[in-house]
Parts: sequence; C-alpha cells; structure tokens
Amino acid sequence: MAEAATAQAARATIGDSEFDRDTAVTLREPGVYGIDLSAGWTIINAVNGGYLLAVLGRALGDALPHRDPFTVSAHYLTASQPGPAVIRTDVVRTGRTLSTGQASLFQYDDEGREVERIRVLASYGDLDSLPDDVRTSAKPPAIPPPDRCFGPEDGPALVSGSSAITDRLKLRLDPATLGWALGSPSGKGEMRGWFGLADGRDADPLSLLLAVDALPPTAFELGISGWVPTVELTVHVRCRPAPGPLRVSITTRNLAGGFLEEDAEVWDSADRLVAQSRQLARVRLTS
Repeated sequence: MAEAATAQAARATIGDSEFDRDTAVTLREPGVYGIDLSAGWTIINAVNGGYLLAVLGRALGDALPHRDPFTVSAHYLTASQPGPAVIRTDVVRTGRTLSTGQASLFQYDDEGREVERIRVLASYGDLDSLPDDVRTSAKPPAIPPPDRCFGPEDGPALVSGSSAITDRLKLRLDPATLGWALGSPSGKGEMRGWFGLADGRDADPLSLLLAVDALPPTAFELGISGWVPTVELTVHVRCRPAPGPLRVSITTRNLAGGFLEEDAEVWDSADRLVAQSRQLARVRLTS
C-alpha cells in the first residue's frame, strides 16, 4: 500500500515533467525563442518529428493569443540534431475564435551556416470553449489490455542507432501489429498501441503532437526496416484529453514511389477521439 502511494506521488504533472522541461523555450526577443533540443528524444541519429512539433507548438502557444493547437501542419526540411536551435514565429492573423501563426526552427551546420530544419503553419484556439455535441462514425481501436501488449523492452531494437526516445515513453504495442519483430510482417501496414509518458505525466493538447508520431512506423509491418523520415505532418487536435493512457492507431494504405502515408487516430480514456493526423513519409526500398 505504501509503495503504491509513493509511486502515485512520484507521477509527474503537466507543467512539471521531463516532456515540459525538454520542450521549454526561452523568449529572446519578440517572436524569437531559443531551445536546446534534447538528445533524449532521438531515433537513430535525428530528433523525433513529434517532439519537434511539440517544441514549435509550445513556441506558437506563447506567441499567439490562443493557447491550444487546433491544426498544425509541418514540413520537415532537414534532419534536426540535438543541441541549440532558434525558433522564429510570426503571427499571421488573430480572431475571436482562432489565431493563426507560423514558425520555423533553425540550427547551424558544420560551416556555421544557418539551416532551416522545420517550418510550421498552425491555427490555435480554446478547446474548452467547444460545444459538447459529437456526431461520429469513428470507433476506438480494439487493442488488448496493456498487460497483454508488449513494450520495446520485450523485443529487438526497433532500428540500429539511437532509440533514446523509447526511454521517455511508455509504449505497449498490440501483438497483432508486431509480426515484423518476429520476422513475419503482416503486410497490412497497421500499428496500434497504448501510449503514455514514462514519468506518468497525463496527456494534454501539446503532448498529442508527440503521440501521433511516437509509435514504430507502419512500414515495419510492410516488411521495410530502417529510418522512415517524415516529409510532411498535419495534426488536428479535437478536444482536451482525459487523464489516463491514450490509444493510438496508425494505418497505411498506399506505398508508391518510395513514399507512404500514415493516418493516425488518438483516443483518450473516455473513448473520445482527441487527435487525428496524416503524414507523408519517405522509405528506402531494397530489392
């Protein structure tokens, strides 16, 4: 009983967690923010795209009069590396319901030249002001309970190189989407699982930007291994998530010309669809 109480007390809270510290930005001058991108959110040798989206999302939430991301579209121009970065924001339009802004993240290359890594256009609003009525045909994904799913510690490394991000997350993957880990990918292009942050912090709108890009790529179940870099990612945040673990379902229907799409849905503990996304990703096909 005492151990359970201690574990509960040790849970990180929104605003006081590793995720919050590692996405915190420092205002240098109006519209310009600094950050030291953490190596804790890397996969192979690059910083995870969902983490980057949350970083820029935090800067835009500070720059705009509205705090909650409604729709965020990002183009990933070059791979980001751990270390110093600068974010420049621009307020495009402000309204009563929505505010729109854009942001770009820059780093310096080995020759000292400034390189743009990612560019974002986003609209922000107030999720708590939305009406309660829901008319939907969407249903939560059927995923076994977490104790019947598997985490990264139960199988081989996802990719060769850094997988530091898996230590920051609490992932439990649906066994039906883990054929690739056993050398028998299903060919269905599906990935499903439970998602949470390792320190127990509950989800909020900002962390949903990470959740849509945190599971292994669907390309693994198509029999493709290795890095699957994101080219473009659009996220729609539909409502503020309830406390508790999230369920994430990702599907790919079409791989052509070395590119595939991934459609993601994120559901909260109250069976509400809290976020959706689509991304275009590049894959390296081998003969």
